[in-house]
Amino acid sequence: MDRMAVMEAFVTVVDAGSFSAAARRLKLGQPAVSKSIAQLEEHLGARLLLRSTRGLTPTDAGQRFYEHARRAIDEADQAEQAVRESSGGLSGRLRIGAAVTFARLHVLPALKTFLDQHPKLSIDLILDDRSIDLLEQGVDVALRMGTLDDSTMTAKRIVRGRRLVVGTPQYFAQAGIPTTPADLSRHQAIVYSLRGGGESWSFSRDDGAEIAVAVTGRVSVSAAEGMRTAVLGHVGLAVASEWMFSPELADGTVQAVLTEWTLPSIDVWAVFPSGRMATTKARAFVAFVEHVLGVAPTV
Repeated sequence: MDRMAVMEAFVTVVDAGSFSAAARRLKLGQPAVSKSIAQLEEHLGARLLLRSTRGLTPTDAGQRFYEHARRAIDEADQAEQAVRESSGGLSGRLRIGAAVTFARLHVLPALKTFLDQHPKLSIDLILDDRSIDLLEQGVDVALRMGTLDDSTMTAKRIVRGRRLVVGTPQYFAQAGIPTTPADLSRHQAIVYSLRGGGESWSFSRDDGAEIAVAVTGRVSVSAAEGMRTAVLGHVGLAVASEWMFSPELADGTVQAVLTEWTLPSIDVWAVFPSGRMATTKARAFVAFVEHVLGVAPTV
């Protein structure tokens, strides 16, 4: 029995939740994966998986074995990667998850530089504003914005940024410029329905003043790219991260208002699959993103 291969099969089964899904990831037949797990259970003299109509879950013994096997596989991968990198730099494939707009504005334009630095490296970039399952998608690192939903994830905050109330000069010429947060109730708000969005916007000021404003609008969007398009189409104003409109804020196509008030800040996080060590490739990419955003790397 190839102990490492069997451990990898078991870990993949637990991560995937089924033999069939694990077989697809491992590019093996399902009977071969099932046989490997049966041999492992016989070798250890313990039942590792519980089978039910809802799928596969590890037993207590299986969970303990999974945690040790996961670490052993990660350490073996790190050892192999360290040798490869010492002789030839980063290589292989790096799978990255990122929000659509953030990647389009800040990652993709700079990606050629990263690839030029690592000519043996290939990248799969999964663009999705939702929080995808990193293990299920085989993602090495994801860039996420806002509050993290899962506190068990391994994460590193890259940078903290501002949220602003933004709109186009054309919109403000028609609807007027709000001078206090209360004025927003008379404006058309473009409401972002995912994390950090909603119809209540909270403001604070250096003198300790705080106010929450309920906004209304005829357009609600579930993706940041839709918010950008609606703002640039003069549909209304919106609360958005400074990064989302950085080119337009610089050239005046979009203006920030109520700048003497502060909205809750927004964080950019590097998130790694739970229970795994961050790979050298993933850490190098995070350091590169920090450089792009003008942050001193700490990875």
